[in-house]
Amino acid sequence: MKVYEALQWASSFLKEKNRDDNAGELLLQHFMGMERAAFLASLRDEVEPFVLAAFQKAVLHHCEGKPVQYLIGLESFYGRRFKVNEDVLIPRPETEELVYHALQRIEQLFTEKGSLKLADVGTGSGAIAITLKLENESLDVTATDIYEPTLLLAGENARNLGADIRFLQGDLLQPFMESGETFDIIISNPPYIPEGDKEWMSEVVTEHEPHRALFAGVDGLTIYKRLAEELLSVVSERALIGFEVGAGQSAAVAELLRQAFPQAKVDVVFDINGKDRMVFAEVGF
Repeated sequence: MKVYEALQWASSFLKEKNRDDNAGELLLQHFMGMERAAFLASLRDEVEPFVLAAFQKAVLHHCEGKPVQYLIGLESFYGRRFKVNEDVLIPRPETEELVYHALQRIEQLFTEKGSLKLADVGTGSGAIAITLKLENESLDVTATDIYEPTLLLAGENARNLGADIRFLQGDLLQPFMESGETFDIIISNPPYIPEGDKEWMSEVVTEHEPHRALFAGVDGLTIYKRLAEELLSVVSERALIGFEVGAGQSAAVAELLRQAFPQAKVDVVFDINGKDRMVFAEVGF
């Protein structure tokens, strides 16, 4: 079977199962080990039998709901490739915007030279922490997660991408509360989906991505409420706090931060699609 024939087979099969037919191209390109330009130039080449078998098996798995990113073990984030598996949430484009706005605010707020201590709480694949470190080398970055296999994968991503980061296992900000350590910057993309949303969400998400990284109580605000309480113990006198939030949750999360830090400047930031997806608090500036 030629490359274009394999793609036609996959496209037809994926459409029949109501999946994105572009997944076939991503999967075959991966199994052929090619960059996109070389792949497109090879459309009339024969697919090697072992490659074809692996590709067809992956297409079937995707039709059953397994995300393409888990099938190929990679996802792009901020121009870099991160390893992912079912122990971690697949990095999303909206989280790239959280990183972008955090970097902008760090540069604007902290004008003095010197290292700044930053904590990424609930790091998952490490995408946020690693990207922030690589984009701003002056940051002293610590990444936490409650689940050890998640931290092992994040550590592997950090090594592969050359990011010098400290990883700590622990529940939200508890490790820092116990040690008395404080930070200039706290960034987090915590679980924020209400439990009831499971009923209508795609099985591609609910049956494969880790629920501990997705769902947070009846209203989706459980983790933000805990963070708002714990932050008081771990932020420096002048600090930046940045959260990703679910669309429609920004007002509630902003109010939690205002209650915790009455003198802080709290902003809601909308993403490229016009959704309220980020909340920032500037404390002591």
